[in-house]
Amino acid sequence: MDNASNIGFTKTVKAIQERKGSRRSYENAQWQTEISDDLASYIANMRSVFVSTANGQGYPYIQHKGGPPGFLHVLDRKTIAHDDFKRNRQFITQGNLQDNPRTFMFMIDFLNSQRVKLWGCSEIIEDDPDLLARLMPDPSTYNARPEQVFKFTVEAWDVNCPQHIPQRVDAKDFNRILQEKDLRIAELEAALEQSGA
Repeated sequence: MDNASNIGFTKTVKAIQERKGSRRSYENAQWQTEISDDLASYIANMRSVFVSTANGQGYPYIQHKGGPPGFLHVLDRKTIAHDDFKRNRQFITQGNLQDNPRTFMFMIDFLNSQRVKLWGCSEIIEDDPDLLARLMPDPSTYNARPEQVFKFTVEAWDVNCPQHIPQRVDAKDFNRILQEKDLRIAELEAALEQSGA
């Protein structure tokens, strides 16, 4: 593929962009095909990702996957992997991947108003206990049972504009911010008391 953005900007999409006046803005779009250092850092901080697949009849499915920061691992410049934890036992994503390995991953950082779109192909690895163990978050800090490995190979990625992303704070971040505020208040009160004010 001469331009990775053609994964998203198909002929039909380009025709609509042309008709609606936005095609010129995207004519020279150069989406990335490898994981940059900045993207790797972004991925390392994710606690959540949405994975989209489609079955053999073309029906789409979106699955949310979550874990502690670092549950998503960048294995190399083309590969992201994580342990697939035991959950509802529906296996829709795994079934879809057997029919159609094409996958879309959507990551959003609500606190910093950033989102990343990734296109590629995925597979489920059921028989690699060493990789499963290597990808598992620290069991002393995160309670989950790994079942298999989800491996995603990047073909193209791009960032969305931050417009309309609501700013939200994760509960752990909110508690940390409150603790920092309380500590600062205590420091200021102690300084006032020492100064005799």
